[in-house]
Amino acid sequence: MHRLIADRSLDDSWLGPEDARAAYRDMVRTRRFDDRALALQRRGWMSGYPPFRGQEAAQVGAAHAMRDEDWLLPTYRSNALQIARGVPMSDVLLFRRGHPEYHSDHDLPILPQAVPIASQLPHAVGLGMGRNYRGNGEAALVCFGDGATSQGDTHEAMNFAGVFETPTVFFCENNGWAISHPRDRQTASESIAGKADAYGFEGVQVDGNDPLAVREVVSEALASARDGAPVLVEALTYRQGAHTTADDPDRYRPADPDLPEWRTRDPLDRFEEYLRAEGVVDDAFVAETRERADEELAEAVAVAEDVAPPGGDDLFDFVYAGASPHLDDQRADCRRYGERRPLEDGHGD
Repeated sequence: MHRLIADRSLDDSWLGPEDARAAYRDMVRTRRFDDRALALQRRGWMSGYPPFRGQEAAQVGAAHAMRDEDWLLPTYRSNALQIARGVPMSDVLLFRRGHPEYHSDHDLPILPQAVPIASQLPHAVGLGMGRNYRGNGEAALVCFGDGATSQGDTHEAMNFAGVFETPTVFFCENNGWAISHPRDRQTASESIAGKADAYGFEGVQVDGNDPLAVREVVSEALASARDGAPVLVEALTYRQGAHTTADDPDRYRPADPDLPEWRTRDPLDRFEEYLRAEGVVDDAFVAETRERADEELAEAVAVAEDVAPPGGDDLFDFVYAGASPHLDDQRADCRRYGERRPLEDGHGD
């Protein structure tokens, strides 16, 4: 059966003060990023954006647990995990402006964000099977939400992982809502983690608003996966904002959710208060961290704005390795539309 691990502290963990400060820095960086990205979308700077406010601790903790060689398979809300893993903020912003991932030069073992729900889980198991054939030492961490557990891809991936003993960690951020559906409309199971029993490997629940607990649990899960025992980690967190900028959570989510305070309280405030009480951070450290995050973000926005918008042909260049008749037809239609557009609305591409 699954375990619940919550409120892991520096006193009973192998993590130290510098690990805690590093986690705090990345939580501040990613919170600043999320706030700014949301504001940029509202002014039309990008077409849409999935905010992750409230899930920084889960994502940062998981990122800090990974080894350099481990593969990350992110979902569309994994921006904090990507940034904490080393992806430049400007790359994430450019992706949201229509550019391919990833724009900068880096050799991080990260796949592009998966926007289709749960399609990345079989990919993670495939990477793990390839690792077993090659005999390498890396593992794969694949991210998804609780809603993705209703997709067939999830069950097929976990079944394969259990049968073939792939080095895969399934990292489920259970933020309470699959768009407008609560968890009890997704499954009758007692928990998401408990589903691992059916596939023959361990499932673990962790306080997803405690980055130290998440880091420790995911570190243990990755170690287990490298030894041929996959793990399903369910990080219990809470989505403070909307599903995306096209969503209105006030229409379906109660103002006072029936959840414990540790799950709904702001994880950044909670972690900062804890670190202050432990003497790990002070006013000067907090101020410097925020200032550096704002400087990094300003530079990232400037870099993204300095890149020319993608053209219509860019939509088709990376669909397949080469051209195909139906893509050529679609490309021609797109070009014809671009030629007509200045006459219809007074501006070009």
